[in-house]
Amino acid sequence: MKKLLFMAVSLLMLQACKNNTTEAKSSTEATSEQPAAEPNASQKTDTQAKSTEISDLSIYNLPETWTTQNGKDIQWKDFKGNVLVVVMIYTSCKTACPILIQDMREIRKAVEAQNIAHKDKVKYILVSIDPKVDTPEHLKKFAQENNMDDDQWVFLRSDEEKTREFAAVLAVNYKQISPIDFSHSNIISVFNAQGELAVQQEGLGIDRTSIVEEVKKQLEKVN
Repeated sequence: MKKLLFMAVSLLMLQACKNNTTEAKSSTEATSEQPAAEPNASQKTDTQAKSTEISDLSIYNLPETWTTQNGKDIQWKDFKGNVLVVVMIYTSCKTACPILIQDMREIRKAVEAQNIAHKDKVKYILVSIDPKVDTPEHLKKFAQENNMDDDQWVFLRSDEEKTREFAAVLAVNYKQISPIDFSHSNIISVFNAQGELAVQQEGLGIDRTSIVEEVKKQLEKVN
């Protein structure tokens, strides 16, 4: 638990440190008067290898196993190479979640309308905060009934402890307020192909242009 909470803090807060480091590096490079040497084949290989490494900020470091709506056990590292759009919901919700799911639909529709390659490399992931009700069989039925059963729609569930830990990673708060209802944050998160948090947006039924633009930006980096 302590290790996972530490990882959550790292994912959510050290991104700022990473950005500051990048800006400082860019400033140093801009003041250098020496032209950069052309990398040789060995250096290029090293650079390519580093680009595939998982950073400390990546959710691909999370060790837990989750189960999809198809009953398949997976880990977050299995999504490596894909841009991830992630939200936490529960399928019996009658208020906020249907709007959040519609937002996810609209994001996908807008992404697919873009003139860009690798649009099939986006995974739209819905993580259940109600694992007792949202069994793989229930999630499968929900996906089919809502026409969300192709390979790009992924529903995930685990036990309550792992779900709570992952919610901390996304800064999603939720609380069961009745036997069938939860109050919860309405946050959509985008992760790049290396599993690093790229952007988050909170709210229901709001303009998701910034999410779509970030997905497009990250897809342009996918090989």
